[in-house]
Amino acid sequence: MSENIVSADLETIWQKICAGLRRDLGAQIFGQWIKPVQLTTFDPDSGILQLTLPSEFAANWVRDRYSERLLLAWKAHHPAIKGLSFQAQSGAAKIAQISQASTSAANSHHNANPESKFRLDLDPRMTFDQFIAGHSNVLALNAAQRTAAAEKPLFSPLYLQSSTGQGKTHLMHAIGHAFREEFPSSTIIYMSAERFMIEFVSAMRRNEGMEFKASLREADLLMVDDIQFIVGKNSTQEEFLHTVDSLISQGKRVVVAADRPPQALDGVDQRLLSRLSMGLVADIQSAGLELRRDILKHRLATMPHQHVSEEVVEFLARTISRNLRELEGGLNKLLAYAQLTGREISRELAEEQLSDILSACRRRITIDEIQRTVCEYYRLDRNEMSSKRRARAVARPRQVAMYLAKVMTPRSYPEIGRKFGGRDHSTVIHAVKLVEHLRGEDSEMDNDVRMLLRQLES
Repeated sequence: MSENIVSADLETIWQKICAGLRRDLGAQIFGQWIKPVQLTTFDPDSGILQLTLPSEFAANWVRDRYSERLLLAWKAHHPAIKGLSFQAQSGAAKIAQISQASTSAANSHHNANPESKFRLDLDPRMTFDQFIAGHSNVLALNAAQRTAAAEKPLFSPLYLQSSTGQGKTHLMHAIGHAFREEFPSSTIIYMSAERFMIEFVSAMRRNEGMEFKASLREADLLMVDDIQFIVGKNSTQEEFLHTVDSLISQGKRVVVAADRPPQALDGVDQRLLSRLSMGLVADIQSAGLELRRDILKHRLATMPHQHVSEEVVEFLARTISRNLRELEGGLNKLLAYAQLTGREISRELAEEQLSDILSACRRRITIDEIQRTVCEYYRLDRNEMSSKRRARAVARPRQVAMYLAKVMTPRSYPEIGRKFGGRDHSTVIHAVKLVEHLRGEDSEMDNDVRMLLRQLES
């Protein structure tokens, strides 16, 4: 390897690192911060690899948040790398933009305005076909499909609102795919609000504010994600308001997304707040159990070579409940680990490998709460949970309670045994396995467990 030359080997390693980061960070964060990173130079004497980003802001952001993670990944693949250096490229990057024109049309437009065409790839997995509908997201899905359709939508802008990881970004990418298919020669711009601010400030510093504004107003479809981050910036709010007004007056389409409704955006100019509220605000609620289950099954249907039992699917759907990004990320991690190690995918493996996600998602249900609920359901005295009686009318509910304690709490088998009259951990293991088996053989038992789970989760 020659000094200060980035070899093909390093480029190959970088692609492998990127694949892992995209899976771990999610498509949106990866696309915004990691994808723009370029390998610049490598000094074999010092072991320093230089990484370049589009702006000083981006370089500082990646350095502060991901430098340690990136360095560990590089060292794992290439021990000669001792450190990373982050810098901004000379001349700030322009707006990332999806140009969907035909080759000839794109060339002629590019010649007319060389600053305005920068391609940003949409995630091929994030289409309407791959979006799983449920009660919590059907309004947002229908509104997104209408926004991308040939006929002019009845509302503009479309404001997608949900907490993190519930599908806003997926819908925005899906709108881009469908709109491109409907209007092949259209111009689509997709960026985060943070990116909008970075590019606006950079353009103003380079005295290229007019070019920046003109490139935005060329869009047939403008999509801005995480609009909550534009608050408190008077100049950028002003420019964004003018851009939205201009596009809407031309009959163009505007989609914005945020983690809260317009009225809850702090520090927003009232004119911008009014403009964002005048279209359709489509709320995406947290996904319920049925939708989480459907998403896992849909994902696994695309991988017929991977076997995951109904028990594991049910376990993941019930326990990873905060957001869908964590749900899919947990499944991906589990599949990757099983494939790399050859271990069978079981609930025990899921508990072992996803302990950090599971502990964060689990509501702090106590064993006392489980025992009380089970006794009320089966009409037993609470003391029967700790008694020595082995009559089936008592033993079976006790075994169900042990099973629920293992499924719904982070307690170990010995800890659970102590809460059930000081029973040995082997007794708890037997109870858990028995109830698991009975759920597959006895519909009444399965129904009892489902009812109890629903009561405890509510």
